[in-house]
Amino acid sequence: MFRKIRSFALPLLLLFLLAAAGEACTTILVTKGASADGSVMVSHSDDNDLMDQRIIYVPAQKHAPGTVREIFCTAAAMGEFPQYNTFSYPRMVTSKRGPGYDTKGPATIPLGTIPQVPETFAYFDGSYGIMNERQLMFGECTNGAKAAPGPEPGRRIMYSAELSRIALERCTTAREAIRLIGALIEEYGLYATGETLPVADTEEGWILEMAPSPEGTGGLWVAKKVPDGEIFVGANQFRIREVDPDDPDMMFSENLHAVAQKHGWWKPEDGKLDWLKTVSLGEYNHPYYSLRRVWRVLSLAAPSKNFSPWVKDGFTKDYPFSVKPDKKLGVRDVMRLHRDHYEGTEFDLTKGTAAGPFGYPDRYYGPYDGAGDVGDPKRKLGGAWERPLSVTYCGYVFVNQARGWLPDAIGGRMWLGLDKPSDTVFLPFHVGVTGLPRSVEVCDTTKFSRESAWWTFNFLANYAGLKYSSMHEEIAVLQERLETGFLNALETVERKALDLYRTNPSGARAYLTDFAERNTAETLEQWHDLTDRLIVKYNDGLLTEGGKIGQPLGYPQEWLKTTSWPSGPTSYEKPAGK
Repeated sequence: MFRKIRSFALPLLLLFLLAAAGEACTTILVTKGASADGSVMVSHSDDNDLMDQRIIYVPAQKHAPGTVREIFCTAAAMGEFPQYNTFSYPRMVTSKRGPGYDTKGPATIPLGTIPQVPETFAYFDGSYGIMNERQLMFGECTNGAKAAPGPEPGRRIMYSAELSRIALERCTTAREAIRLIGALIEEYGLYATGETLPVADTEEGWILEMAPSPEGTGGLWVAKKVPDGEIFVGANQFRIREVDPDDPDMMFSENLHAVAQKHGWWKPEDGKLDWLKTVSLGEYNHPYYSLRRVWRVLSLAAPSKNFSPWVKDGFTKDYPFSVKPDKKLGVRDVMRLHRDHYEGTEFDLTKGTAAGPFGYPDRYYGPYDGAGDVGDPKRKLGGAWERPLSVTYCGYVFVNQARGWLPDAIGGRMWLGLDKPSDTVFLPFHVGVTGLPRSVEVCDTTKFSRESAWWTFNFLANYAGLKYSSMHEEIAVLQERLETGFLNALETVERKALDLYRTNPSGARAYLTDFAERNTAETLEQWHDLTDRLIVKYNDGLLTEGGKIGQPLGYPQEWLKTTSWPSGPTSYEKPAGK
């Protein structure tokens, strides 16, 4: 158990339930012994509606003695905070985190500061920190929690977004990152939602979960190591259960038990503290919003376990913390998990009335849909959609790989998919690059731009909804060709980079940066070409190809039977009863 830096005694904070969250994500961790190539993998789909979709390269920096590090509020937690110039876009404006964030607009006002360290590492950043140049990496998903206070300077200035960034700036291992984050939570206070952060390095992976404290300052947290040879999935619900003080593979806040007992959340006679039951109301948004995804990933990875998709309630223990997969997973296996819509199951979103005639799997949420915690007794649900891994409101998705047998600059890879997983392509970027392509670092979701890689993928993903069953097939073909091609090309690219690195590390980094630039540009060109071709091919619901223009396609017969078409006007006689 990690000991906190110092304790606080502050007044009680008024609590409130979080009515809605800006993000609802899925995150997966694959340990070294569970991966096909021996890498450790962390993935995250940032299902963030239309927030800031830029992926920013934050460079390594040196800092003068006495410098402070500013802590910014985040709109990803509880919405916008205009008083701090914190918006859905841009997520922050500052000159102190490299050129990517030194943009137009009012500078973001910090909630507070912490002492800066002499040197910080370079890293990839999104709504949350992604991966640094030393192959430390994070995932993330938001969870409901009993306490959900807003930020307050002097009492609560930390949220998982800034915590993950600070760890990437300063740490090289998962254990080091957890200890640092735990100390920061306890000293500077945690606000907003509950959070799950997979954190991993080249050797091991841990799950760090945190929740605001009912004390009004500090925070509660617990971390558990994922056993080597197993995989973990989190989907908007805490996944750690019993907290065992004698387990060497667990860490937690020193005051966890005392605070939980004081506020009636747990008592010693209950036995070991159940983290999920103690700090949350159960599942998030609506029944099976979280657990269906957990079931799906575990059942696809380990079908031999015969996990049932049905459970008693949101506090079920039917799904283990982690599981050994039947077969070791490759990086594209993890990508496929994120692309899933329950195809082939009783929950298949490409089937049924709501999927329309062309098997469209996305569902649009409205004000009548649930939000916040299932445990809120004031909530009533008129209905609900199944919640798949791939959703139309995904901003970006990545699969990170840490490979300890290679130098950090080459071993660390971020496979980045912009927009929803099912209809994007995962682009590879090594952590040793000196920058990311401009197309990746620019995106304002209120203004369409052909300069933006995100808009390139988002446009085709939306357009494909017009005739999804046909257009998605063609998207999938290009996905397969490109991603398989990337993996084949990387064998040669990394071999050359390694040869360069032995005598000229900076030359190797420049080579990897140039590869990323060219590869991204060429991929976007092919995506534009596919978009242009599909616009012509399926124009006006017709088929134009092979020199034949406007061939009628119509609708599938099975779907036609569910419409008014069979009883439509096939003669001039007035139908009986009309």
